[in-house]
Amino acid sequence: MTPTLNPNLLLWVPLAPLVGCILAGFFGKLIGRRGAHVVTILGVAIAAVLSLITLNDVQAGARFNATIYEWMVIGGLKMEVGFLVDGLTAMMMVVVTSVSLMVHLYTIGYMADDPGYQRFFSYISLFTFSMLMLVMSNNLLQLFFGWEAVGLVSYLLIGFWYKKPTAIFANMKAFLVNRVGDFGFILGIGLLVAYGGSLNYGELFAKKDELAAIVFPAPLWGDQWMLITVACICLFIGAMGKSAQFPLHVWLPDSMEGPTPISALIHAATMVTAGIFMVARMSPLFELSDTALNFVLVIGAITALFMGFLGIIQNDIKRVVAYSTLSQLGYMTVALGVSAYSVAVFHLMTHAFFKALLFLAAGSVIIGMHHDQDIRNMGGLRKYMPITWITSLIGSLALIGTPFLSGFYSKDSIILAVGGSHLPGASFAMLAVTAGVFITAFYSFRMYFLVFHGPERFRHKPFPGEHDHHDDHHGHDAEPHESPWVVWVPLVALAVPSLVVGYFTLGPIVGGDFLKDAITINTALHGGIDQVLEHVHHGAASMGLHAFATLPFWLAVAGVVTAYVFYILKPGIPVAIGRALRPLIVVMENKYYFDWFNENVLARGARLLGVGLWKVGDAALIDGVLVNGSAKSVGLLARLGRLAQTGRLTAYTLAMILGVVGLMTWKLWPYLEPQLKTLTGA
Repeated sequence: MTPTLNPNLLLWVPLAPLVGCILAGFFGKLIGRRGAHVVTILGVAIAAVLSLITLNDVQAGARFNATIYEWMVIGGLKMEVGFLVDGLTAMMMVVVTSVSLMVHLYTIGYMADDPGYQRFFSYISLFTFSMLMLVMSNNLLQLFFGWEAVGLVSYLLIGFWYKKPTAIFANMKAFLVNRVGDFGFILGIGLLVAYGGSLNYGELFAKKDELAAIVFPAPLWGDQWMLITVACICLFIGAMGKSAQFPLHVWLPDSMEGPTPISALIHAATMVTAGIFMVARMSPLFELSDTALNFVLVIGAITALFMGFLGIIQNDIKRVVAYSTLSQLGYMTVALGVSAYSVAVFHLMTHAFFKALLFLAAGSVIIGMHHDQDIRNMGGLRKYMPITWITSLIGSLALIGTPFLSGFYSKDSIILAVGGSHLPGASFAMLAVTAGVFITAFYSFRMYFLVFHGPERFRHKPFPGEHDHHDDHHGHDAEPHESPWVVWVPLVALAVPSLVVGYFTLGPIVGGDFLKDAITINTALHGGIDQVLEHVHHGAASMGLHAFATLPFWLAVAGVVTAYVFYILKPGIPVAIGRALRPLIVVMENKYYFDWFNENVLARGARLLGVGLWKVGDAALIDGVLVNGSAKSVGLLARLGRLAQTGRLTAYTLAMILGVVGLMTWKLWPYLEPQLKTLTGA
């Protein structure tokens, strides 16, 4: 018999951060700034400890899948709060709570002078609660609650500095783009519930063969559509919004308008991984549709490649890391598309640590540079910020897939999985993820070299030629400094898993049974994972040593060397290339004109449609014809009636006589007509 987990212990995992959120949010003035960070950090720390205990129990074989609270029952459809805790959930719980704890500690230093200190701690604890409810759910209703809750808190956090117009624009943009994705998501949920008759994961998965057999006439092309294909694509459209996949990626770079701790928490480790987690959780359904998987694969490949290109031209330190996040989310999505779900969530986990590290390190640089975020105004910071420098280097090496570091095991596993896939989109995906290795290494170390090496441009001129087409230089003479301990301690803490977590978890997560009951793979159709397992079974050390003879490793080396030559040895080269390829650079600076298209075509088109429906449909047709028109018709009839009501007896008598004559003529006409014809000779 499978041992079960303690439901009371599980319940306190999401509730502890919620209690901290309530205390800091509603009683922030009473408990003060110190009290706000103490209660929220304590709440998240409790959740992190309980998550580690849960992970340990899950590794020992314990599981939990039960209802905690039944809200209501409608026609046999149960709406309830319940937890499903298996290997996938336990891993996500540890990632969310541990990264959140580091972000909470970091926030003490980063937000020390902000007047919204208590409000900020309340928001990030609420976000942690929302994400935990999402990953621990055992039903679609609770999943949707957590899904929308993280979206709401993201809106609040991106626009945290609500007096800043760009922040308000960014949070509204994130909210609206996610509404598009969430519309698809709820359609997918609706289809599954309508035909599956349940919100519970287990009950839906038990009916997967019945769902796979349901088809209906195609409304647009083809003869028939499979229900499961349509439902899975709709679910993935939700993931495209939350996990910022092309073309719903446009909100994530602008979300950097929020404070840096938010970038690390929401846009590296938690919210943007919700879509990846959801598709992995729904693997029993996605495995029933090659069409849906191929759609996932192609979207992920486009995101991984083309968002990486945009990282090359960014000069805001946070935006470089943001486009890196977009590209890496594309890698995870590609892994989902080739049915390598364990590899996708493995990369999710390793990426959460080293990307949170890079975001927080970027924040540390911003503090040290007195809130100047332009990497062209930096340089030579290695000697001023040694802890930030070494942790940034570790994060960058992990990101580019340096052998034996965490990012290597997950990224190379994705490339191996794509190489073994038989889906039609696999060839394009292989090109995208392979080229992405060089691109990632280049933009990562472009940022690294410009920030930490080379001349100290914060004292002197900016990087030569780099300002030709940008804003004026805003340099300063204040000397940079290392950040306070509450900022650099989380950096060191995140650097450790960025170095080693991949090495120690590759076997259990990808090659072992840790996720066996959480993920379903139809190996007869999708052989990509077999190629990964072949390497994993030789061990992490062997896989790391073998990497030195593979193409991805040398592409990463080429990316680093190219960045070193371009930005340290020969800084005139990228300037010359930029001028020669100016039209292409303009396209990239405008982010492929997606924002222009959304604002000038979609938004204006929607506005014009709305104005048309308002003026023609509402004002002219409904108000003008139906409402006001009927009133005017009654008024016209009344005015005509008043013409006959003169009040004169002679007029009424004449009308009666004419009426009688007319009536008699109508009645007698059949008899009079022949006589008239005879008299007239007609």
